[in-house]
Amino acid sequence: MKRLWLITMAMTFMGVGAFAQVVNSNHGKRFEQLERMLRDPSVYRSASGAPGPQYWQQKADYKIEATLDDENQRLTGAETITYYNNSPDPLEYLWIALDENVRKPDNDSYKYEPSSIRPRMTYGQLEGLDGHDNDWGFHIMEVKDAKGADMKYIINQTMMRVDLKSTLKPGAKIELNIKWWYNTTPRAISGARGGHEYFPEDGNYIYTLTGWFPRMAVYSDFQGWNNKQFTGRGEFALTFGDYDVKMTVPSDHVVGSTGVLSNAKSILTSEQQKRWSQAQKELVEPVKIVTLEEAKENEKTKASGTKTWHYKAEDVRDFAWTSSRKFVWDAMAVEIEGRSDKPMAMSYYAKEAYGIYERYSTKAVAHTLRTYSNFTIPYPYPVAISVEASNGMEYPMICFNYGRTLPDGSYAESTKYGAIGVIIHEVGHNFFPMIVNSDERQWTWMDEGLNTFMQYLTEQEFDPNYPHRRGPAHKIAPYMALPKTQLEPIMTNSENIIGFGNNAYAKAAAGLNILRETIMGRELFDFAFKEYARRWAFKHPTPDDLFRTLEDASAVDIDWFIKGWYFTIDNVDIAIDDVKWYQLSTKNPEIEYPILKERAKNSQSQMAANRNRAEGRKFYVEEDERLQDFYYSYDQFEVTDQAKAAYERFDASLSDDERAILGDKANFYEIEFSNVGGLVMPLIIEWTFADGSKEVDRIPAYIWRKNEEKVTKAFMKKKQVVQITLDPDRETADTDVENNSFPRINKPSRFELFKSRGGAARGQSSGSNPMQRAGGR
Repeated sequence: MKRLWLITMAMTFMGVGAFAQVVNSNHGKRFEQLERMLRDPSVYRSASGAPGPQYWQQKADYKIEATLDDENQRLTGAETITYYNNSPDPLEYLWIALDENVRKPDNDSYKYEPSSIRPRMTYGQLEGLDGHDNDWGFHIMEVKDAKGADMKYIINQTMMRVDLKSTLKPGAKIELNIKWWYNTTPRAISGARGGHEYFPEDGNYIYTLTGWFPRMAVYSDFQGWNNKQFTGRGEFALTFGDYDVKMTVPSDHVVGSTGVLSNAKSILTSEQQKRWSQAQKELVEPVKIVTLEEAKENEKTKASGTKTWHYKAEDVRDFAWTSSRKFVWDAMAVEIEGRSDKPMAMSYYAKEAYGIYERYSTKAVAHTLRTYSNFTIPYPYPVAISVEASNGMEYPMICFNYGRTLPDGSYAESTKYGAIGVIIHEVGHNFFPMIVNSDERQWTWMDEGLNTFMQYLTEQEFDPNYPHRRGPAHKIAPYMALPKTQLEPIMTNSENIIGFGNNAYAKAAAGLNILRETIMGRELFDFAFKEYARRWAFKHPTPDDLFRTLEDASAVDIDWFIKGWYFTIDNVDIAIDDVKWYQLSTKNPEIEYPILKERAKNSQSQMAANRNRAEGRKFYVEEDERLQDFYYSYDQFEVTDQAKAAYERFDASLSDDERAILGDKANFYEIEFSNVGGLVMPLIIEWTFADGSKEVDRIPAYIWRKNEEKVTKAFMKKKQVVQITLDPDRETADTDVENNSFPRINKPSRFELFKSRGGAARGQSSGSNPMQRAGGR
């Protein structure tokens, strides 16, 4: 630790423990309020972040009948959409999403990404250079109105515009009837979220039907029609509604779906119905509705007949389902605080995943529902389903995950934790964005980042030693330290992000964790986060609504953090540049003079040695022995009667408080910090004392408000410090921990208690007591 050799120094502290800072030209940029960067509040969205008094959103109800052709992997469907115009705007046309069209051979999504020739390439990679000629994507057979008349429509890649014969006025509704079919895609080849997977060992398929029907696009107060094309990355913006869906599949298939099975008595065997009734009462261990033995038997039979499964769902923004004869199906009830009834946690999985999913899946679903409900709102839906489908994707009440064992049924710990993590994550998406319905097509981080943050909290409660991939602040530091050319702000459109996982998932989640643990504190953050979920459940929030709600419900100004963390690519790198150690001089010559004498002797010897080395000669007094006795007999630090008397006069002038602090032998430390990375953060300072004890001071980020590049802070400590560490627990995502500490202290310098006489001391306000202003925290 740097030693400052000052004999006397007046205490001229201007604020609590800090010297006045030189105002830098960059002063205040980070701490300007965020409002100018947000949309203006309106009657639809208030300045507090809550829905406004005239908030509105559209609604779309669906009745669908679909048939799955297991021989040809084709889905055929017919739907009736009832669309309600709750907006104040008259509508001349409607936009409908056809997301499956992203796999059509002529879709632009195949042309967006750069490509190159590599030394080794697979057949699939080579074939991809020329696109494909598979018959994928929707085939729209007809679009008719409620009276059966054809409606004019045009398809633009993944969006279909339906022109209305008459204006759909505010408060009115319209009925559309659409028939379509499409070939489900092999997911391993197409890269699609939904499709089918073939198991050559037993000749069966697992179908995951997602984006499988034409769906209404969102029309909102802040954007109008959200008809941005689906390219395969930016996910979905969808309208809430009620669903009545019938799926006709091979009679030996088991179907899991969004919603509640309404014809269980005609679908399930009497034994399966008993198991289902038992599962609704079971809170500890899942009950198997379809057992492993029954699933294996189904794999062999391949029935030729069909069954129609009838599911209904209310107030959901989408609908997905799965079908296979390979499935084991288990279920248990979940007790949720705030609910009188108990939703069902369920899992569907093939024998290839049995070793992991039978043991962990449904319990992880139940744990996720309980934890998320505690931090947001009570889970409102009747079921939550985890399906093992060798991928990860989410939909209301159902999600598709991975986690298969080795052929002998064994698995690595990493596979187990990976499966549990993806189950928690995808089930958690029921809250973000299935209930708190943000626009994924525009802001991936609003669902993925919030959900990853909640996943981290849920994993912690599942296992305190869980091997987290994302969530803790230090996990994002390597990404934030990358060259700026590889970074973009979190507030970047989903299609334009380079480091997609790090940016939209990990950095956004780490930001929320920093707010919770370091800036706002758990109590304030948890209340504000819960308030955001409560305000925007079953509505369409924007980033502005989130930011405003967090501040509104906490009374913590986080504008500086939001601006830096979400809107820039700056990183956190705060350095300790210098540390100076002071002790108050007692002015007692019998104490101070020996210290000064020893210090002066060491200093003179060093100066002489340096000069001799430089010039190769001795001082004159060293060469003439006649002068040495006289020279060395003079002692400027002799404790004279005059010096003693001066000290007695000084001591008599002290107050009891001033005399006490001199007797305490307190240590004063002045630390200089610099902001290397650009992002301001609180200063979390850990002091290690000579006796081995430790203490932490937390200085709010506002210390940077007058100079965002350098600050100095002074402290008083009763004990001697041997080590100073900045951000000891890595709470702030600091990208360079090498400059976060200062080593062992050697010896302190001395400084004097300045007694003001006849007015204000230099640099000190009149009437203030410098001792009361020393060393604040």
